[in-house]
Amino acid sequence: METALVSVDTSGLTIVDLTAELGRFCAGRGDGLVNVFAPHATAGLALIEVGSGSERDLAEVLARLLPRDDRYRHRHGAEGHGADHVVPALVSPSLTVPVLGGRPQLGTWQSVVLVDTNVDNPHRQVRFSFLAG
Repeated sequence: METALVSVDTSGLTIVDLTAELGRFCAGRGDGLVNVFAPHATAGLALIEVGSGSERDLAEVLARLLPRDDRYRHRHGAEGHGADHVVPALVSPSLTVPVLGGRPQLGTWQSVVLVDTNVDNPHRQVRFSFLAG
């Protein structure tokens, strides 16, 4: 298995597109599977269409489902930080994509994005792991 840890700055962003970075990681690796993993208790990964408004829609849905207030038992950091700790239960912290000829086999409108509502920590890492097959 080949792996790389990628640093991501989420300052001011809820959703960060990782598709190009994932493509660079897979280039030249042949056929197999690539796993993308967010090793954080407050972030997840999704396959969505970017550039069409879906990023904002997803951020708004998460805001409605997980209001930023003091209702959470987990109460350190910014107000509503407890909501951030629920995000990975709704937006998985990992996903796997088939790779053929060194290219992730995403659908025409699919992009891999990091979803991070945690304003207390904008310094994130994402692990790409390629398993040849």
